[in-house]
Amino acid sequence: MSVSNASVHPVDAPPLQTEAANVPRVRMKDIQGMPGTIGGFFLRFAQFVFAVVSLCVMSTTGDFPSVAAFCYLVAAAGLQSLWSLSLGILDVYALLVGRCLQNSRVVSLFAVGDGVTSTLTFAAACASAGITVLIGNDLGVCSQNHCLEFETATAMAFLSWFCALPSFLLNFWSLASR
Repeated sequence: MSVSNASVHPVDAPPLQTEAANVPRVRMKDIQGMPGTIGGFFLRFAQFVFAVVSLCVMSTTGDFPSVAAFCYLVAAAGLQSLWSLSLGILDVYALLVGRCLQNSRVVSLFAVGDGVTSTLTFAAACASAGITVLIGNDLGVCSQNHCLEFETATAMAFLSWFCALPSFLLNFWSLASR
């Protein structure tokens, strides 16, 4: 019968603590684009401007209520503009006072809100783009409709979504890295 013998391996003593080892670890929490930073404020401002332009252009056309996708775009752009305006004001406050907006509950709220509004804006922009292509290219009735206004509002909604996506991804990443 072959039996193995217990073996003892020597263990080195742990290294002595130096001053460099006592320094607390620093998280990268001031990435531009996150809430409370100048980059985050500019992203919110761009989201707000593009959503308001999309909302105004679409709502000035007289026949947008006849298409459900255009009504959806108006609702989504309105929600996006309100969300971006409120968080933009919060970013300005945090910048002026010097507050950090990296509390886990705050970041959770921002991530969920950004995810919902960016998804709604993207879905509304895609639906409006589909109807705009249908009206302009497939049916060829742009002379009877406001195709240029529909295209402009749809493009602005896509740009608003394009600015909202980094905000969502940075907030979600910050939340997931805790």
